[in-house]
Parts: sequence; C-alpha cells; structure tokens
Amino acid sequence: MIDKNGYRLNVGMILINNQNLVFWGKRKGEDSWQFPQGGLHENETIEDGMFRELKEELGLPKEHVQIIHHTQDWLYYDVPAIYNRPNNHGYKGQKQIWYLLLLTGKDHHINVKSHVEQEFDAWRWIDYWTTAESVISFKRNVYQAALNELSNYLPKI
Repeated sequence: MIDKNGYRLNVGMILINNQNLVFWGKRKGEDSWQFPQGGLHENETIEDGMFRELKEELGLPKEHVQIIHHTQDWLYYDVPAIYNRPNNHGYKGQKQIWYLLLLTGKDHHINVKSHVEQEFDAWRWIDYWTTAESVISFKRNVYQAALNELSNYLPKI
C-alpha cells in the first residue's frame, strides 16, 4: 500500500532476547543484513501487519513475543533509484512504524525458512547499537532514529 506521497506503509521489528541482543537477519541470497520489516496490506492495522510479518519472516507466532513499545510517528527513508523497479508507480520509499519486541519463546522457535517467500537465509543475535552501523546506507538514519527512540524502553538486565 503506497500513500499519496509515494511511500509504502511498512512496519519494522527490533526483536530482542533476554540479554537485549537483537535479531539480525541476512537477506536471502544477498550479503546484506537487516531487521525484519514488511509492507502493510490494505485495511490491515499496523499491529496486525507486524504480527503477520513476524510469522512470515521469522516463523514466530504472537505467543512467542511481547510488545514492549513502538515508535510514536512514522519514520521515512527514500530508496535510491538504482534499487527501484521499472514501473514503480510513483514509489519513493518506505514509511515505517517500528516495534520493540521481546522474544518470550526460545531461539529454536525462530524459523526463517518457514514461509514460501523466504526473506532471510541466516540470522544471529548482535549488539543493539551495532545494527545502525551495519545496515545499507539509505536505511541508516531510520534505523538510528528507531533505535534511539526505543532504547528508552529496553528492559534493565
């Protein structure tokens, strides 16, 4: 779903474990790593989209996570033209609400191969702040903004 300004409505997820390490997924067939994220379907709430994407990309049902908080406003990034597909119908980039989630299940509940349209082919837990430095450059500002805002809600360990 693309808004009138050319931004696809999207949800991002920062999944942490009980040590405040974050899930970091390697995009299938690529050498790039990122957080789970995905577009919202028409008439889908942001939270419903988040749970659907979580199930599709990580194989996690909502019973295995706890919502800690989400960003208050949309965060935007533009996708460089070299990554855009022909006939993009005015697509400029993504506008995202980010969720901070705690894994209440176990590591073995994460299954990145559970969905037919697999997003990730590998994953690992990494330091919360390392992610913004490691993500593709055009997403870096959004990652930094989401991490900064949601860091206020990290559990004390």
